[in-house]
Amino acid sequence: MTRRRHIFLGIALAATASLTLAGCAGGGNDAGDDAPASSGDEYGLVEAGSLTICSDIPYAPFEFEGGDNGTGYTGFDIDLLDAIAKKLDLKLAVQDVGFDALQSGTTLASGTCDLGASAMTITDERKANLDFSDPYYDSLQSLLVRTDSGIESIDDLDGKIVGVQQGTTGESYAAEKAPGAELLQLPSDGELWPAIQAGTIDAILQDQPVNLEHEKADSTYKIVEEYNTDEQYGFAFAKGEKQALLEAVNSALQELRDSGEYDTIYDTYFTAN
Repeated sequence: MTRRRHIFLGIALAATASLTLAGCAGGGNDAGDDAPASSGDEYGLVEAGSLTICSDIPYAPFEFEGGDNGTGYTGFDIDLLDAIAKKLDLKLAVQDVGFDALQSGTTLASGTCDLGASAMTITDERKANLDFSDPYYDSLQSLLVRTDSGIESIDDLDGKIVGVQQGTTGESYAAEKAPGAELLQLPSDGELWPAIQAGTIDAILQDQPVNLEHEKADSTYKIVEEYNTDEQYGFAFAKGEKQALLEAVNSALQELRDSGEYDTIYDTYFTAN
């Protein structure tokens, strides 16, 4: 082969390599600029290129239907994880699941999603079956009642039916502090709110931001007490299986705090509180 043919062959090979790389970068994905820059193979993701989260929806203001991020859902948890996903060059995907199986570790152990994000309080009991990210939200419990109920505090709940979400710290708090009440365990706030409106229950004891949403939406209801339970929310991971992803999420969360982007997302949902 002559030197001239070597030169032409080198040019052809370089052009072919460039086209191949361009094809790989496009990957046949119609998402354009929204396509993830990374497959995230190092994180052992359920779906390459996507951060798949499981959440019990609705639980406003943390997660509810709406938004424009392409998942069909929004809220503080969702928006924060969308920002984290972008830091990791991943797209966000959301699956709606039951809270009890999520907080017990069953859902995550099955490999349904990469992490759980559902306003989940970090507790020692849950840490036996789950790994948690650094805390991302400090929460209170609260008691919501009708304004004409005559209930002014947790001491007035004897003989009353109190709605709680099954498997939550609100349920545990009500069982401990209101032993004379009848607790009605329901799967989520999606059932609790209609139950108090229908008169099936006399009160809801659950996270303060969620009850606050109901108070703001309907003046027939009010929060009569708040309880400082020193709770902090964390993102949950299958026990011992997602260490690289957990560390990456923690790092991205810290970057968002340092840059002020966390505060911007927080203020979207909580400044009115």
